[in-house]
Amino acid sequence: MANVIIGIHGLDNKPEKDLLEKWWKQAIVEGLETYGYKSNLPKFELVYWADITYDRPLSDSEEDKGTDYYLDEKYVKAIDKFIPEDHSTRIKVVDFISRQLNNIFLNDDLSLNYSSITDKILNKYFKDLELYFKGDSTIPNSEKSKINSRLIDVLKKHKDDKIMVVGHSMGSIIAYNVLSFELPNIPIHSFITMGSPLALPNVISYIAGQQKKHNIDNPKQIKTPDSVTNNWCNFSDITDMVALNYKLSDDFAENNKGVSPVDFLVVNNYQINNKQNPHKSYGYLRTPEFAKVLNEFIISEKLSFKEKVVRAIKLFINKIK
Repeated sequence: MANVIIGIHGLDNKPEKDLLEKWWKQAIVEGLETYGYKSNLPKFELVYWADITYDRPLSDSEEDKGTDYYLDEKYVKAIDKFIPEDHSTRIKVVDFISRQLNNIFLNDDLSLNYSSITDKILNKYFKDLELYFKGDSTIPNSEKSKINSRLIDVLKKHKDDKIMVVGHSMGSIIAYNVLSFELPNIPIHSFITMGSPLALPNVISYIAGQQKKHNIDNPKQIKTPDSVTNNWCNFSDITDMVALNYKLSDDFAENNKGVSPVDFLVVNNYQINNKQNPHKSYGYLRTPEFAKVLNEFIISEKLSFKEKVVRAIKLFINKIK
């Protein structure tokens, strides 16, 4: 059984698929190499959906910074002198705010209070997410159906492999939705979420609504997808505002296999042109915490002799390209 990593990108427009997939892989390998892991990256496939919501991708060659297609955050290696700040006070403040958000905006049945306010927040800051929430995956060719189908098709293709799903930002919501409600019977060895907004009140309320729609018992409690068999690791930078409510373990109960989210506060060291972005996928993908979890997944792979030969040939071809 081969190991495969399936990534799902997050909010906003992206560069073309091949380039984004290449940069995800480079960031992952950078993390493994930086922290001394000798493991070779197994098969990696990126579920790309930006072309469903945007008419054209961001361009690596676009020079006009005033256009909507200028790519200002490319993959770059971590700087040598990145010094993380002490955020112990911020953690206490964020924890307090997170508790208040749920108390204010969520009823006991997980329906929303003040939905007009949360709708305005979605419309202003999370337009992709707003479109996804309002979509209907049962309607062919709807945006939500198309986005979900991208992940469903890749999961089905690898149903006989050992799968790690890595969802960044909105990608974690797409992954959770598909694993819970669209394709719950394909085993997922490891579920990884990064910079995830899954615990925001409007997202929790959306998930609770999906549970009711699918007649899932105990709609007042949302849980880990039953398809996740080994672990759910959630990585958040305390300064990442998309992952403001970073403790998924407070909101998601264990599944029927006893798996529940384990939260990791990490330092996202993405920086380009002296500007930091603690939400960027490349910074999350090269953190030491993710590198450790990934390495453990990689070394668990058990290949047949034929699969090892094929893997070695592919690695050699990629190195000489």
